[in-house]
Amino acid sequence: MPGDGETPEIFAVRLARQKAIAVAEGWLDRGRRRQAAERSALVIGADTVVALRHLILGKPGDAADARRMLGLLSGRRHRVVTGVAVLRRDDGRIFSGRSVTQVFFRRLSRREIAAYVAIGEPMDAAGAYQIQGRASVFIPRIEGSYTNVVGFPLDLVARLLARARLR
Repeated sequence: MPGDGETPEIFAVRLARQKAIAVAEGWLDRGRRRQAAERSALVIGADTVVALRHLILGKPGDAADARRMLGLLSGRRHRVVTGVAVLRRDDGRIFSGRSVTQVFFRRLSRREIAAYVAIGEPMDAAGAYQIQGRASVFIPRIEGSYTNVVGFPLDLVARLLARARLR
């Protein structure tokens, strides 16, 4: 969960950095022989959150929670924030950033929400929806990166990889 005064944007980047570090440390803990390619490998960590103002909507715990989240998003704009961290294993430096996309939901009826939740798609998605799935009909527009909303902002990842490789 976010720390005191931590925005969703800072929270997502912190989680991405923690994930990259955990993977790199796990790699070291396995104790196998290191080849040159492994030592120079890059580790990518990412985390996506759905934020309605400062409220972070994670994955729903059950169908009722999914219906609640979709009700909150109905007819409103929210942010999808993905933090990305690229860790260089050779020197431990981390290059990180975030992508923020504004997503606009049209107003949803209770029947639409119930039908969408019934198919199960919302259960494994932050904010209880997947833009690349059936929820696409709920979203008349976005402002920002589509791949960010899917969960992996390719433009940001490419920029971070370029920075990590050039230093």
